[in-house]
Amino acid sequence: MKKLLIMFMSLLVIAGLAACGGNEESSGKSSDGGADEGSNLKIGISLPSATHGWMGALIDNAENQAKEVKEAEGIDYIMTNASDPNKQANDVEDLISQQVDVIVMLPIESAALSPVGQKVKDAGIPLVIVDRELENEAATVVVKGDNEGIGVNAGKYFVEQLNGKGKVVEITGPPSSVTNQRGSGFQEAMNGEDGIEIIASQNGDFSKEASLEVMQNILQAHAEIDAVFTQDDEMALGVLQAIKEADREDIQFITGAGGNKTVFENMKEDGLIKATFLYSPTMVKDAVTIAADLAKGEEPSETMIVKEATQVTKDNVDEYYNEDSKY
Repeated sequence: MKKLLIMFMSLLVIAGLAACGGNEESSGKSSDGGADEGSNLKIGISLPSATHGWMGALIDNAENQAKEVKEAEGIDYIMTNASDPNKQANDVEDLISQQVDVIVMLPIESAALSPVGQKVKDAGIPLVIVDRELENEAATVVVKGDNEGIGVNAGKYFVEQLNGKGKVVEITGPPSSVTNQRGSGFQEAMNGEDGIEIIASQNGDFSKEASLEVMQNILQAHAEIDAVFTQDDEMALGVLQAIKEADREDIQFITGAGGNKTVFENMKEDGLIKATFLYSPTMVKDAVTIAADLAKGEEPSETMIVKEATQVTKDNVDEYYNEDSKY
């Protein structure tokens, strides 16, 4: 009887060990860190609506990268798009309530979205900001182009092309860090150039249509304009259309920012847009990749990632032009 009891107890122990091994195997996590490892993780992505080509291209890049991350690492994602700051703030609050592991946000307006950015931080969720910075310290990582560099490079171009003398129009974006940095960089580069006067500065809302209307009014108000600095390529195209429709021949050149295919084509044809400064919508791919790392609990290697504001003119446009580009 004693031997039988010992054999019975041994069988129970073996069965228990086998059951433990079965539970570990079905946990859904692979030992080599493969796709199953992130199966319970989720990235929330909050972006503006595609109101113009650059944003449309950025949204495509974000979704494509999120799909790649999901396929490679098993990390799911939720993407939202908003047409105004209130809707975007509500979207982000909803992502918080869904307990996503990290949030990627491109704020429609810096000031308006700063409070909800703080809510993300207070909830203990890492926050990756793209393009337009917040007005607080809520971001874990910021990925952006060199906005101040765009303004500085444009200002230097104006001083050089106008020989330090001329009447200039500035078409800005909506209230945001992007607008402020590009505008301050432009003015910084022209400090001390008393011969250059900014005769008008108006918000073109990063929109071709809005900039067309704004420039039409400026053209009616000012009989003499030497050059136009726009903070965005779509706005440069709207300004170009307004100038053509008004049949104005006094304006020597327009500059933009972004890297729009149509702007490149105008340069190749020796059109009125003479320079732009790169600000690629592919920057969001870096943001999504960083978000995946943060979701897995990794520490960021950098908290501020800035893409170079390369100057593009007719001389080097062929290096950057891609006829198949969506932007």
